[in-house]
Amino acid sequence: MTVVRYIEANGTEHRVEAENGISAMEAAVKHSVPGIDGDCGGAAACATCHVYVDPEWLAKTGPAADGLEKSMLEFAEDVRETSRLACQIEVTGKLDGLVLRLPDRQH
Repeated sequence: MTVVRYIEANGTEHRVEAENGISAMEAAVKHSVPGIDGDCGGAAACATCHVYVDPEWLAKTGPAADGLEKSMLEFAEDVRETSRLACQIEVTGKLDGLVLRLPDRQH
């Protein structure tokens, strides 16, 4: 299990123990983290799992991928350099302690 920390815009933290191999979106939905809807089920087709990767973790998660992920982020509000779709971040042991911040508003 890998710990992922989801931090709402108001500072509320949700510490989730996620199974390796699932996406950060799946882990959030499974643990009812508010603000992560995953309406498309992880197909990178809705941007309802938009998160900001904490800068200290960006080297490990990588930036948003060219193509579908970057295209979908165009539909999200307040996109930043650290923006990712949580459905495109695979939970692995190297991400233990990962910090993902949630936007103030999510579509």
